[in-house]
Formats: sequence, structure tokens, C-alpha cells
Amino acid sequence: MSAPAVNPTAMNPAGRALSPTQTSMLGRATIGDQLRRLARSQGSTPAIVAYDAQGGRTSTSYAELDAMANRVAHVLLDLGVGRGDRVAVMSRNRVETVATYYGALKVGAAYSGVSPMFREGEVAQQLRHLEPTVLVVEQPLSALAGPIADGLGISVLVVGDAEANSWNSFDESVAAADDTEPECEVDEHDLAMIVYTSGTESTPKGVEIAHRNYLISTSPAYTWGLRCRNDDVWLYVMPFHTIAGIGSLTSLTLLGATLVLPAAVDPATALRMIRDEKISVLAQTPTFFIALANHPDFGPDTVGTVRRCLTYGGQVSPHAVDAWAAATPESVWGTYWGQSELTQLGSVGWFRRLEDVPDQDPTWIGKPVGHLEVKVVDADGNDAEEGELLCRTPSVMLGYFKDPERTAQVFEGGWVHTGDIVRIDAEGNLFFRDRRKDMIKTGGFNVASQEVERVLQAHPDVERAAVVGLPDPYWSEAVTGFVVLRAGAELTGSDIREYCRTDLASYKVPKEVHVVDALPTDAQGKLLKRELRKAYGTGQS
Repeated sequence: MSAPAVNPTAMNPAGRALSPTQTSMLGRATIGDQLRRLARSQGSTPAIVAYDAQGGRTSTSYAELDAMANRVAHVLLDLGVGRGDRVAVMSRNRVETVATYYGALKVGAAYSGVSPMFREGEVAQQLRHLEPTVLVVEQPLSALAGPIADGLGISVLVVGDAEANSWNSFDESVAAADDTEPECEVDEHDLAMIVYTSGTESTPKGVEIAHRNYLISTSPAYTWGLRCRNDDVWLYVMPFHTIAGIGSLTSLTLLGATLVLPAAVDPATALRMIRDEKISVLAQTPTFFIALANHPDFGPDTVGTVRRCLTYGGQVSPHAVDAWAAATPESVWGTYWGQSELTQLGSVGWFRRLEDVPDQDPTWIGKPVGHLEVKVVDADGNDAEEGELLCRTPSVMLGYFKDPERTAQVFEGGWVHTGDIVRIDAEGNLFFRDRRKDMIKTGGFNVASQEVERVLQAHPDVERAAVVGLPDPYWSEAVTGFVVLRAGAELTGSDIREYCRTDLASYKVPKEVHVVDALPTDAQGKLLKRELRKAYGTGQS
């Protein structure tokens, strides 16, 4: 049999024609292809175990997930989705989201998650920028997102009861679709996802990540960096609209692990699932581990099967380390750092006790994973022991969606400028010091201070506002607002917090708002946020 002809339109980013093995199922490297292969090699292995709000449990094998993703792919094709298009999903973590992600990738489209905590303006902003062909939305969120999508000419598929409106039913459409593998041209350089991250700016950035990033370095790094195996069972609470959520989902399902998705993540429910599902790996922010350790059901009977506790987005507390060591002595802690721009994984470190941490410095974020090249530079760009962390990696993003200017800025000089200030020692250990700008990490989420400030200052009685992150033992950083009122106005911090709830997702609403007479500024009138952190972060007024 003769080899298939090269498609003259199949080009790599350099404009060179790709061979048939790179664009066909014969030998191409795409994320969707790996799901098909796993469906054949370990089809009966549970891929997703999902719980509903009533405690009902469903298990979806790799063979079933692949078939479901194929059906979703055919539904998307019927709705006009093609190579290079985008598919948005607004939902809690559920198997339909995973199938939609893989279905989009199988037809050459890119997935993008929309936070289910977003308010109307936030949803509209992302959908306008993303311009997806289709929005898949969970029924409880359809009343919010559906009309916005309609106004933008986006097709809507509702997961759950869609009878109350004119939108298509995801469930019915998928059930009626063909489950054969779609014959679509996809290449490893095609976009797999666009992940929105506010970072330090007032408007979100859409990070473009290609298929090849996972297959060439990120997922392999999960095996020798995060010690992941195909027999791992994860309690999965990282939301799929974040890089931590969709990124880890990608790597773990490419490896053939099992993900357990709870409908709720309260401590009692989580502990019960850890026990019943024999969870071996947990990955979340320090807040999560503290909450579990503080629950009366916490102990060897509930968490005794856990072998790896992975944490990110803040410093793990000594209380949590001691409590988990007593409950599950065989477990180890992994601290890791990463960025969406690097396709998630950057550095990893392991310890059993805080005494094992280099220099006993709790800001330790491990060492760079094998595919990451780093250097630390001072303000003048010279190599330094402490300064901004710069990175190079095969997992680097393609760029920011529709934003060549900010892409050029972050790639200046041939390195990714992370904006994070670190210390590096002679052995290559990295210690997180600060953010170059004012991004706040609270409960595992990134919050742009300027976005919150914009909402505060929209209040008719607020003259000026500032927002910083202050150290907090539970949230890692608490979003904290400071406002100067207009003359004659009488408002309390609680009044202003309630005002914010209308326009901000709950995690962005300040945990506390201080009404002050003035904000600290320099001689030019520039706001000195470091003075606020210094005064209020130490309990002074």
C-alpha cells in the first residue's frame, strides 16, 4: 500500500510542510490520540469517578471516556466547530467537561474554561475575547451565560435539563451521536487550550498551549517530577477552568490514572471519599490540607491510603505537616511551582518533615524539573542569587491570545519573564520571595489587585482605593482593600464588601476593607502598596 499524500495545507509554524506521519493517526502526537490508545490498552481502567450532589456515584472507564469524547466531537462538528476554533465550557468539574475537552481536541479545536463563579460582566468579557463557536454550560449556570452567548452568536449546549429554554441539550445530542473516532486533521502544534489568567494586569490574558507541550515535556515531568503512575487515584478538586485543573487532568489522563471528582469539596465529604475510594494522591493549596486536618473525622481511618500530598500556591503550615504525618506516616509532601505560560509545571521539591526543607526555609519551591532551564537576574538583567526568575522550556506557551504586545514583553530576550522574585542557592534550590507586581494568590486562585480596585473605585462614595494581599494562615494571602471615602460619605468596610459581591466572583471579594483617611504615596503621588503590607501585615494600624 502506498503512503498517503502530504496535505499541502499541513504546515508547521515555520511554514514547512508536515509529513503524513505527523498529520495522520499513523504517527502524529496529539492529546486526543493518546486517549484513543489508552482506551485500547487499558480500556477497563476507571478514568473518572464522579459524585453528584446527592452522593450518587458513576464510574467512567477509559474506553467509555474515549467513546463519549468521540460522540461530543461529532456533535461539535455538526455545530460547525473545526480546526482552529474554540470551545468554551462553564461548569463544575464533571465527566461531561472532560469529554468535551477531549472531543474539542479530537476535531482540532481548543478548549477554554469559564469560571462557574464568574458574574455577568466577567463571563461576557471572556466570551467576547475568546470568540468560541460553542459554549457548553451546566444547567444551573445557563440562565447567566446562555443569553450572553446568544448575543454573541455562540451556539449553546446545556448539560442537564434544557427544556426551559431554546438551547440544545448536551445530553440528548451526545447520546444520539456516533461514537467512532472522527477523521480530522490535527497536529501537535495546534492549540489544545486557552487558559485565562489575570496575573497582575487588570484584564485577563489567554495563554495559548499546544498539544506538543504536554507530550514532549509536561506529562513526562509528571512521572519523574511529581512521581505520578497509572495506578494513582486522585481526589481531584482543582477546577477545570484553571491551568492547575485542566493541566493536571491532561497529564494524569495521558498517564492512565484515576480521577475522583466530588460534587462538593467540604472537609467531611472529602474525608469520606478519601476513605471510600482509597485515594493515594491529593493536590491542592495549603488551605485545603489545613481544613481537612482540622476536621474531627481526620485520622488514619480516613486518610491512611494517601501517599503523596502535593501543595502549591502558598506555604504549608507546620500544623498541617504534623497532623498528616501522624495520620498517614507513609505519606510525603511535594511542593511545586509553575505558571500557565510554562504549561504549568516548573519546580518540584519533596519532604516528610519541615526539617527536611533546605535551610528550613518554608518559601522553598523545590528545584526546576528536567525540561526547565532557569536563571535568576537582578533589575539590570545580571545573574544574581536573588531576583526575577527567567525560564526556557519546550513547554513554553505559544503566546497570549490576541495580544502580541504582551507576548513580546514576556518573551523579551528569549526567556519567559515570570514576574516572580526568587532566591536560588548553589544546589539549584528555589525559594519564592515575592511577586514583582501585585498579583494576589488566595486559596489557590490568582486575583489581580487592579481589577478589585476598579470595582471599589466604582462605588460613588469611594474616592480612592488600593488592594493588596496580606499574609493569612488559611488563605495564604487575604485580598484586603483600603478606601478613602469622599467628603461627607459614611460607609463601613462591610458595606463596601457587600457592594463588591455584585460584580466580583466570591474569591475576589476583599476579606476585609479598611476605611482610611489617606493612602501612602511617594513624592510623585504614586501609591506605595509596600507600606500598606508593612503596616497591616504586621497587625499595626
